[in-house]
Amino acid sequence: MGNTSKPFGRFILLWSGELISAIGGGLTSFGLGVYVYQQSGMASQVSFVLLLAFLPSLLLSAPAGVLADRYDRRILMILGDSLSAIGPLFILFALWDGEAAFWQICIGVTISSVFFSLLEPAYRATVTDLLTEEQYTKASGFVQMAGSAKYLISPAIAGLLLKVSDIRLLLILDICTFFVTVMATMAVRKGLEAKPQTKNPSFAASFKDGWKAIAQNKGVLTLVLVGSVITLCLGFIQTLAAPMILSFSDSGALGTIQSLSAMGMLVSSVLLGIFSIKKAYVKILCGALFCAGVFMALFGFRENLIMITIAGFLFFSMLPFSNMSIDYLLRTNIKNEFQGRAWGLVGLISQMGYVFAYGFSGLLADRLFTPLLMEGGSLSGSAGRLLGTGKGRGSGFLIIMAGILLCIASVLLYQFKSIQRLEKGEGDVQTNHLE
Repeated sequence: MGNTSKPFGRFILLWSGELISAIGGGLTSFGLGVYVYQQSGMASQVSFVLLLAFLPSLLLSAPAGVLADRYDRRILMILGDSLSAIGPLFILFALWDGEAAFWQICIGVTISSVFFSLLEPAYRATVTDLLTEEQYTKASGFVQMAGSAKYLISPAIAGLLLKVSDIRLLLILDICTFFVTVMATMAVRKGLEAKPQTKNPSFAASFKDGWKAIAQNKGVLTLVLVGSVITLCLGFIQTLAAPMILSFSDSGALGTIQSLSAMGMLVSSVLLGIFSIKKAYVKILCGALFCAGVFMALFGFRENLIMITIAGFLFFSMLPFSNMSIDYLLRTNIKNEFQGRAWGLVGLISQMGYVFAYGFSGLLADRLFTPLLMEGGSLSGSAGRLLGTGKGRGSGFLIIMAGILLCIASVLLYQFKSIQRLEKGEGDVQTNHLE
């Protein structure tokens, strides 16, 4: 009994480093979003920066997952964290004597994304190395708490700092957090031996094994594919929230709203960290996604800061429950020795929705729906009567549509029997059986 607390203590140390890293990354993410929008006034440029910050990491997640199963996962985390600092450094040098060009920002976020790809599969697999199945849901709450820091803590800090300084200070603080994260990972590595590989399969064979770990369980594959629909909807609100709010308010209000909204994620994550959920994962998943869709639609409904904040709080409060359920259902149905490469492929497939959202949501807002919902636009006399008209209403309309789609996806997901079977086999690895 006593030996289970020590691994969880190591997990907390590792998690603390990732928490600090998430706060630093959130400062840069918030600052760049505001900077690009204020320089260009275009939601499409904001979404393009988000795409470049995300796509390289996504495309490289599968090979990074193979590396996580072939080499020391802690070394990969250290490399991913430390080399990611090159991106913010590049942007900082570009900004030092004046304004950074849009292409320079694009290069910087791309560099960061490339090296960050090493981190995620290795981090997820390390959590499995450290903990028992009974600790997974508790750990999930902590992991999501760290992830929420970039939405909860970072925007408030960044909003305040931007009132007295500029984006350069945010980049410097972000760069400093990498040192803390690397030291925490090194400390964990000293107390956790890397598992030796009895054989060293080729990359092609490793990819094949990772794919089998997902595809041979129909429920796992279905959940991963539906995940791409979920990330599509989430990508719309992540991309368009800032342009929507900045169209009628300022960066200080944006930072406050994002922080207060993200408190919903913090509250839910704390609850998951205290109370372990042991059943009804599918019901929790589908219910949380449906409610998230409703609150997303309310988020984009009106240019009312109070309503946006309340809807944002409720929206974020649903995400830890859905993420915890997905995390548990996948983690308990994929063998540990395949988890690095499997998580890489899970990330690649399930997050393709973000690629579409980041690539097209800004263009759809700027080129189609914003003109339609401007004063005198084609929809100003119909949808505009309900939603209002103006520069940010096109973004709001798209967020509402994404929320409705998320509600529909949650209802359809609950109908899949293969998803229900994942829970019936909880704790058992199903990858050897075709459903």
